[in-house]
Amino acid sequence: MHFDLVVIGSGPAGQKAAVQAAKLGRRAAVVERMAVVGGVSIHTGTIPSKTLREAVIYLTGYHQRTFYGHDYTVDPDITMADLMHRAAHVIQQQTETARRHLLANGIEVLSGEASFVDGHTIRVTEANGPITEVTADRILIATGSEASRDPAIPFDNHRVLTSDDLLRLPEVPASLAIVGAGIIGTEYAGVFSALGVPVHLVDRRPQLLPFVDGEIGEHLGRHLADNGATLHLNEGESAIDPSHPDHVELRLTSGKTVRVKAVLMCVGRVGATASLNLAAAGLHPDGRGRVPVNEHFQTAVPHIYAAGDVIGSPALAATSMEQGRRAACHAFGAPEDTAVLPLPYAIYTVPEISMLGPTSEELDAADVEYVAGRAHYREIARGQMLGDEAGFLKMLFHAQSGRLLGIHALGAQASELIHIGQAVMSFGGGLDYFIDAVFNYPTLAECYKAAALDAANDFRRAGTYGSIDAFVPVPPILRHET
Repeated sequence: MHFDLVVIGSGPAGQKAAVQAAKLGRRAAVVERMAVVGGVSIHTGTIPSKTLREAVIYLTGYHQRTFYGHDYTVDPDITMADLMHRAAHVIQQQTETARRHLLANGIEVLSGEASFVDGHTIRVTEANGPITEVTADRILIATGSEASRDPAIPFDNHRVLTSDDLLRLPEVPASLAIVGAGIIGTEYAGVFSALGVPVHLVDRRPQLLPFVDGEIGEHLGRHLADNGATLHLNEGESAIDPSHPDHVELRLTSGKTVRVKAVLMCVGRVGATASLNLAAAGLHPDGRGRVPVNEHFQTAVPHIYAAGDVIGSPALAATSMEQGRRAACHAFGAPEDTAVLPLPYAIYTVPEISMLGPTSEELDAADVEYVAGRAHYREIARGQMLGDEAGFLKMLFHAQSGRLLGIHALGAQASELIHIGQAVMSFGGGLDYFIDAVFNYPTLAECYKAAALDAANDFRRAGTYGSIDAFVPVPPILRHET
């Protein structure tokens, strides 16, 4: 079989690349080694972990604790089966949707393990089945990533585990240590501490999520501590001993010892490329299995592209979709959207974080003058109704023009709230827009007007605010350009 495009992997990047190619009139195929389409995003990553979070928030009555007390819970005996029941339903629905979209666009789905024979030939090996070889004019690698497994760590999949193993546990661990306070580690720390599980969060760095705005990170740390999590920052693990029958012993570099029922290792992910035989196509991944690409997502071999987690940061489902789409556009000569805007981030901690554009620290480092405006959920009617006392929205405006530079949110529905600011930023709007806009009442969207009015007070005192029409371009500070 010969195709215009063969995509290896059916996750977000692979799906969108194949669909885009089909919409350009090209014959496309997707090779997927799992029995179902969807990749890591649907089956072990984004969808199950975020659905698990929603189940915890619902079953514990987390947002009702402001009204009924910190010990309030809807169900005091929540099991892992309770939590994964909702996830199983969403996974099934998302899998069916992904497969339907592929088939509706005439994309052939080939089941089996893919490996390169040469730069234009892919061998597809079915489990206990035949071997098929297909050729393609262009190939896209979209195999995603997998949890890093240091051979020095005594992984056993139930007491010393990765984030993939966690979702298969038969019961909620009575206590948990999480090594690595990156996105995955902090998300699970928030979920399990909200569930009432004693959590120890360990990281060698001095602060949580150092790439987020410092004010957001500080608030998150305090909230995790309020929920019962113990933070061990500037600490690393020196040894893990699972030999004890009733606990796992985690020894830290400071000499402290933590005894818990399970240790979750969240120390990074590696590109899922080990079985691809990349060398046969003239490709060589980096030390973490990732495939280097240029701005068009071409690899060192121009007709072979890569997109999604397999190329590294930002490793978000939303950006992976866009990377796959743009790669297909470039591969077949279709116009690409060349506008480079900051990418929205959503981190599903408890409470969740979302952000767009530079942080205060990045603007300071670039000597860009700005004014910050803040709105706290506790002062917004909708925030009070939700019982979210920790949430707030922070906007950063250019000090001379008032143009919106960055948005940083912490709290309920932050990942939804960010898109209002994203739309305004896309057309170069700023302070004037938010002051003049009318938002429904009561909504969290009112935070935008409250934060803008807060910033306007500083502008008025400083006397620096001019007009966006007279805007002088700000030095570009764009987070993780695609």
